[in-house]
Amino acid sequence: MCGISAVTSSQDVVKMLFESIKNLEYRGYDSCGLAMLDRGEIAVRKNVGGVDEVNEKEHLTRMTGTTGVAHTRWATHGGVTLANAHPHSTTDGSFSLVHNGIINNYFELREELIAKGVEFRSETDTEAIVHLIGLAYAEFGDVEAAFVAALKRLQGTYGLVMLTRHAPDHVFAARMGSPLVLGLSERGNFVASDVNAFLAYTRDALVLEDGEYAVVTPTSHRIARLADRATVTRKPLRIQWDAETSRKGGYSHFMLKEIFDQPQTVQNALNVSQIHIDRLAETIRGSRQTYLMGVGTTHYVALVGQHLISRLAGRYVPAVSADEFRDLAVVGPGDLVVSISQSGETYDTCKSTDHAKAKGAATASIVNVMGSSLSLSTDQVILQGSGPEICVVSTKAALAQMIVLHRVALSLGLKTGQLDQPTHAAHYDALRAFPGAVQTVLNEQSGFVRNLAERTVHYRNWLLLGRGIYQAIAQEAALKLKEVTYLHAEGIPAGFLKHGTLAMVDETLACLFFIPPPEEAALHEDTLHAIQEVKARGGPVFGVYFEHDARAAELMTAGLQLPHVPAPVAPYLELILGQLYAYFAALKLGRAIDKPRNLAKSVTVP
Repeated sequence: MCGISAVTSSQDVVKMLFESIKNLEYRGYDSCGLAMLDRGEIAVRKNVGGVDEVNEKEHLTRMTGTTGVAHTRWATHGGVTLANAHPHSTTDGSFSLVHNGIINNYFELREELIAKGVEFRSETDTEAIVHLIGLAYAEFGDVEAAFVAALKRLQGTYGLVMLTRHAPDHVFAARMGSPLVLGLSERGNFVASDVNAFLAYTRDALVLEDGEYAVVTPTSHRIARLADRATVTRKPLRIQWDAETSRKGGYSHFMLKEIFDQPQTVQNALNVSQIHIDRLAETIRGSRQTYLMGVGTTHYVALVGQHLISRLAGRYVPAVSADEFRDLAVVGPGDLVVSISQSGETYDTCKSTDHAKAKGAATASIVNVMGSSLSLSTDQVILQGSGPEICVVSTKAALAQMIVLHRVALSLGLKTGQLDQPTHAAHYDALRAFPGAVQTVLNEQSGFVRNLAERTVHYRNWLLLGRGIYQAIAQEAALKLKEVTYLHAEGIPAGFLKHGTLAMVDETLACLFFIPPPEEAALHEDTLHAIQEVKARGGPVFGVYFEHDARAAELMTAGLQLPHVPAPVAPYLELILGQLYAYFAALKLGRAIDKPRNLAKSVTVP
């Protein structure tokens, strides 16, 4: 949920370190800071605000040194203050450390350290870690031994990186439940919470696993186990993303760029090996009970998958929100849990996956980040290959996961006999043609979406509604709207209207309907009935509908008309318009689109 970067080199690293932490700012932007080791002393500069804002205050880029560590924070323990910003240091300044995660036994450690005379300068759990290491060094006189001994005292989650004047040109890093990756290059070596930190310099990476630590110098690296300090041998990975993919490419915001990336995103999802798709489908078929699990956007992705598998494979596979999974789902041997996460580090999803494994269930995952916790811990993994998603709100990664689940449902449908070959082929034809349809809509419809957003953004309260699979589309579109505009937006099944929600309808409540194409006759008819219920009570009605749907057009206060596409891909095309609407509404309102207030990209804390 926060960003960590560290660099050690034979040259001055401040430029590389500053650029790397800017590349991670989407993971947290309440405060940031740098610690530089220069001529045997550590200098720390930090403050509240984004990276550029702190640089203006503290002149980060004027620092010097060949080894440094940086952090951009999204507050958990302690408020957004200068004192709570990272890095944190020992009282004598000989150790400096940054940390992602939460230390569960923080209060006990703090009381113990205070009793030993340590004076705390912040409210963070991180400060307790660096003081523990400092005291351990006084006892052992060896940095690595002190580092390991202190970490063995910690209970909770951490990805942390430390530098010390007692070991110049060394960076010490450790992982337990929060991601860390090593980047290896001839210019020096990196440690970061995300590969985006160092993609401009290297694509060769090593992923730390839970319970491991690393000692990194400009020309070497060593990974070892915390339990016994035994060396771990692991081959580097070659990251397929490049730095250019992470840049805006001329777009005003990453969110807009990533929406416009979606033709390629869909193609990448279609290029995922059929072997992996069929293997997951076969595991679902052989399981006693399968659950789809995600939280936030990925919960709505799971809802889309629930509809697809029910319709195409005749199998009820419930979608359960990861934050409620441990209390709700009944899992055991013979069951399967399919976990969905863009980052692969989402706290609730990882914890609920661990719960399922402990109960004896088989596990699988659909993730966007190789080497992530989820990809390493599940029995099967499908890497969707969407490329880096920088905007805090997910657009292209979510759509890719829907396409992957669509393919799994098609494979399962053949295996269960629910789906005949002609229907299967028709779906794949629609999916293969879909990237072109997405490109056409993005090129030709964006202006219409912007016009509608600018005309309707004065509504402060929204209902987004759909029937069947379009219910899940409406809920995901509502999440996008609330995330980037801060407006009240509620996604609900259109059938809920007459069961209470109609009481809210008046001229100030905007209703946006996601309307199926007319060939989906039952869903289409049910949706139009719901629209008429709103109109009869004087509510403004907006909608996304398809050409040649005169009945829907006549019911709209204003609407967005899409070109005809085959019914299997129609929900996804409507979702893209929902994403665009949220973007342009936020643009009109002057919101911080890529970094909405109070949110961070990867939610790695409870």
